[in-house]
Amino acid sequence: MSSAAEQKAVREDARVPKGPGPVVWPGAPTPLGARCRVGPDGVAGTNFALWAGGAEAVELCLFDAAGSETRLALTELTHEIWHGFVPGVGPGQRYGYRVHGRWDPWTGARWNPAKLLLDPYARAVDGDYARLGLPPEVYGHVRDWPQQHVADTVRDERDSAPHVPKAVVVQDDDDWSDDRRPKTPWPDSVIYELHVKGFTKLHPGVPEHLRGTYAGLAHPAAVDHLVRLGVTAVELLPVHQFAHEDHLLRRGLTNYWGYNSIGYFAPHAGYSSSGTTGQQVGEFKRMVRALHAAGIEVILDVVYNHTAEAGELGPTLSLKGIDNRGYYRLQSDARRYADYTGCGNTLHVVQPQVLRLITDSLRYWVTEMGVDGFRFDLAAALARSFHDVDMLSPFLAVIAQDPVLRRVKLIAEPWDVGNGGYQVGAFPPLWTEWNDRYRDAVRDFWRGALPDVREMGYRLSGSSDLYAWGGRRPYASVNFVTAHDGFTLRDLVSYEHKHNEANGEGNRDGTNDNRSWNCGAEGETDDPEVNALRLRQLRNLLTTLLLSTGVPMLVAGDEMGRTQGGNNNAYCQDNEISWLDWTLPEDPGRAQLLALTRRLLALRHRHPVLRRRAFFSGRPQRADGLRDLAWFTAEGAEMTEADWYAPAATLGLYLSGRDIPGRDARGDQVTDDSFLAVLHADHRPVDYVLPGPPWAESYELVLDTSREDQSRAPGTVHRGGETLTVAARSVVLLRVRG
Repeated sequence: MSSAAEQKAVREDARVPKGPGPVVWPGAPTPLGARCRVGPDGVAGTNFALWAGGAEAVELCLFDAAGSETRLALTELTHEIWHGFVPGVGPGQRYGYRVHGRWDPWTGARWNPAKLLLDPYARAVDGDYARLGLPPEVYGHVRDWPQQHVADTVRDERDSAPHVPKAVVVQDDDDWSDDRRPKTPWPDSVIYELHVKGFTKLHPGVPEHLRGTYAGLAHPAAVDHLVRLGVTAVELLPVHQFAHEDHLLRRGLTNYWGYNSIGYFAPHAGYSSSGTTGQQVGEFKRMVRALHAAGIEVILDVVYNHTAEAGELGPTLSLKGIDNRGYYRLQSDARRYADYTGCGNTLHVVQPQVLRLITDSLRYWVTEMGVDGFRFDLAAALARSFHDVDMLSPFLAVIAQDPVLRRVKLIAEPWDVGNGGYQVGAFPPLWTEWNDRYRDAVRDFWRGALPDVREMGYRLSGSSDLYAWGGRRPYASVNFVTAHDGFTLRDLVSYEHKHNEANGEGNRDGTNDNRSWNCGAEGETDDPEVNALRLRQLRNLLTTLLLSTGVPMLVAGDEMGRTQGGNNNAYCQDNEISWLDWTLPEDPGRAQLLALTRRLLALRHRHPVLRRRAFFSGRPQRADGLRDLAWFTAEGAEMTEADWYAPAATLGLYLSGRDIPGRDARGDQVTDDSFLAVLHADHRPVDYVLPGPPWAESYELVLDTSREDQSRAPGTVHRGGETLTVAARSVVLLRVRG
């Protein structure tokens, strides 16, 4: 009887194709994806591993520079993972998969080996989808079948390989030993949401060949703006490899925002200046290093709730052809998809292989790509165990116990489009949330639409009504007035109605609930009074945001008065509508707006009372009876319960810095200045009585948004008990003296 080693050699020899061409050895089922390594007998090559649970066969397809395809059968199957080691294959090799199985859409089975599939674990992607519309070859079904009611049930046998991007083998041994992560505590964070391409596409200080790329964002001219502004983190709109929807391509548009992911490990190749056969990985890492060196964290906006394959009438690009039932939520009629995202499909996160895909991807971006946190698009969809949103769902449980992921910044967009999907304030400790109630309250206050000031009181002071449970802190609230989705700050004060005609959807897309006010004229105007009022409202909104308790988020360009011409859904506008116009600060009013934003952020960084680590108690902190937070009417009296329920356009907020919860680096009690902020939204000025002793003997004026030039504002002193005239629609901030 032969030895075990001899038997193994015979089995391996039987799997090696005879004659010229690549061979396949058994390889290993882990890690998933394509990994360069040294195989048996010191032979270098690449191990390929693909989870395809219900498949009958899997072919690995290798492509040379000319596009010629070589197909290799993966015959090893371990725990539903098909795998093989191919000697001689190294970095830069382009590849894909063909997966064989039943075609039975009525039961959710949509295997079609005629379709080349992207590896879900691909670390780089080369190529793009057609620019004039997705060809019928990329659909698993016969797209042009005459009977539309069964169109998705007839299998298309045409080869999709010539029409789809290819995965790329990447070898990268970077250990990040020279990188120093900023690790900014949550209370000290200021987030700046930006688009990698749009931020630098028109930047005159960035070399033209680098504009709109990872390298462009890493350029000193781009980084300098972020540093001088005073933000601590950039939140990048999706940089996972994404695809464009067919309906956009046919209108000559693209998915500019990128919320249409197809590769959760691959940096989007369209943002690379150095190449797309693996070079994009190194370029992304160099960008992260440059931002880290400037003290700026990198947060990714990630889209794990759905993919670019849409519903049953969508293309077959990756997961749909690997194991449709294993990756997507299907309805009781398995031919149809459960759609909690509004994008045609929803990933079935309860399935172990889907949960593994997501968490492996997240860990990869932290440990190997250097990022510092994530903002989860439509996070409620990820928290659905079966149909209902469940805060004890497998996804949230896995994140909470993962030694890597529980240490990074986690931001939820706490809603989806399904029933019960609105979950603001419900995510567990460890998570922060986009607080749209803050957005709505601030917008309504400054346009004069709040019935009373109760909502503003909660939002300005950290939203304790939403987050003061389970040990959560004020920084659980990510405060924002604008985001990528909706009006820019400038458009919020310039338009009352959306103007999305450029999107080609008859202005039907985008929300109608803008809570905006055009200050008397719709759109751009030459009226100096309207333009002056708009600039004042911009100063009011920015000042309110940056003085509020919680984590502020700015949108790139808002600090310079960027406009999208009233488009509140510019997801498909890869042009000047969306790109930042760096000539804006040449306008005096917008230059002063930028200066005010920098000054407010510097003030926030200097004063712990403006970025508290714990909620206000509202109770006396010392024997003198002063509380850490107090509210005052225009008459200088503390607000009563009746005042909170009464219509009001003026709100006085006293922030005591005498005893702030927490200790400094030496272990001493943190103390700070105290401030009085007066927010006045009425169209008439108001005589405001400044609270006297014991609150303050006098006050020093720090800023007044009624003044265009804030450099002349500081220094004026007012006595406690004095009446201060607060200009119409303005914010006054005073520092307590004595």
